[in-house]
Amino acid sequence: MASGDLESRVAALEGQVRDLNGRVRASQHDAAAARVLAGAADRDVGEIRGELRDFRQGATASFNALRRDFVDLRAHVDDGFTRIDDSFTEMHGRLDAAAAGQQQIVALLSPVLDERGQA
Repeated sequence: MASGDLESRVAALEGQVRDLNGRVRASQHDAAAARVLAGAADRDVGEIRGELRDFRQGATASFNALRRDFVDLRAHVDDGFTRIDDSFTEMHGRLDAAAAGQQQIVALLSPVLDERGQA
């Protein structure tokens, strides 16, 4: 082996080592950037989970309030129909009483009108 050949081989190796050092540094920078991005993504996912949890709780509370409103409305409507039914029952009783009174009047007037019609 000639010494000139050894020097060129060592120079080539040194160049390759410098190139590899540059690549290693770039890979280290890329890895650090990837860790930063992964950390940010993890925080973003945590925030989204929190927002979804808050949204779900808010939606559940809204649905529960709406359900309570419907239950109250249903009770109010049922009470209204009960009052209407009671009023119809009362009016039916009054009309029956009026019809019975008119029937009595007809029964009392019929003999008188029959006598006048024969005379």
